[in-house]
Amino acid sequence: SAGLTEEQKEFQKVALDFAAKEMAPHMAEWDEKEIFPVETMRKAAQLGFGGIYVKPDVGGSGLSRLDTSVIFEALSTGCTSTTAYMSIHNMCVWMIDTFGNEEQRHRFCPSLCSMEKFASYCLTEPGSGSDAASLLTSAQRKGDTYVLNGSKAFISGGGDTDVYVVMCRTGGPGPKGISCLVLEKGTPGLSFGKKEKKVGWNSQPTRAVIFEDCVVPVGNRLGAEGQGFSIAMKGLNGGRINIASCSLGAAHASVLLAQEHLTVRKQFGEPLANNQYLQFRLAEMATRLVAARLMVRNAARALQEGREDAAALCSMAKLFATDECFAICNQALQMHGGYGYLKDYAVQQFVRDIRVHQILEGTNEVMRMIVARNLLQG
Repeated sequence: SAGLTEEQKEFQKVALDFAAKEMAPHMAEWDEKEIFPVETMRKAAQLGFGGIYVKPDVGGSGLSRLDTSVIFEALSTGCTSTTAYMSIHNMCVWMIDTFGNEEQRHRFCPSLCSMEKFASYCLTEPGSGSDAASLLTSAQRKGDTYVLNGSKAFISGGGDTDVYVVMCRTGGPGPKGISCLVLEKGTPGLSFGKKEKKVGWNSQPTRAVIFEDCVVPVGNRLGAEGQGFSIAMKGLNGGRINIASCSLGAAHASVLLAQEHLTVRKQFGEPLANNQYLQFRLAEMATRLVAARLMVRNAARALQEGREDAAALCSMAKLFATDECFAICNQALQMHGGYGYLKDYAVQQFVRDIRVHQILEGTNEVMRMIVARNLLQG
């Protein structure tokens, strides 16, 4: 909590308490049984965590990007997978709040902020992951409607959520031909693939989302035609901060688990905590965690202030924090020895749940491309 205001420390305490009482005791069960904990998330929404950086007039909390980062880091100590889904939901609601007109904002946001309804972000396709601008899902204009065809892959919440923020092609090739439509569950022609079996992130379902002649009102388009790619990328800048924050929470929890294990476990007649090599590794883990946290919070401030370097700083923070935090969790598992590989111990779940953070919201290879491009364009 160093450097935070009294108000931010209060948000942090509320989120940490919620994580400890409502999430951590169920984390292993949600993972093992692949439970999407809808009621727990609705309880979190009652604390204002369903639309954290959404304007208050539509039910949001109206907080800053830094406040949001602090909250997601705290929640992630209780269950990283569930918090990561909540971060994606928050990004979707923010996109509707920011780029939607007044009618759209008041129609969609209140029920999303309360988590009465849940949202999914639909950008990735089977043939376009990192190269998002080459997406093929098409929406043909017919009078006051669009007819949507195509499919999306790896969609968090897919099939279990109510609102789908979909990037689709309404114009020619490239980013300028992409628009953003909001689809509701129950739309004829909207269907879902099988539930994917994943290494981690098991408390949220992941499915393909399929569109077969889905008729979507023009009134469900966010922004102008051709603005979709820009909307998607602006959403992802915040998404990168959010997912990096979830990694911080997992790493923080893993450092505490390692600290406890080193104190309790004895080898060669004395606690592991007396071993200088392990002391040094623990010190390195804590140092890298604090460095990553400072980077994420700096990028969150830059995004909030609308600074020119915000996109590059968000990419740097996502790259650094997700790589470092995975290494921290992995080292914590190693310190547990054979126990770390047992599902009775939480550290292995943190390792499994944050591995994917180096892949989604833009792979860490793409983060390097964004940072390099920013430097070379100078």
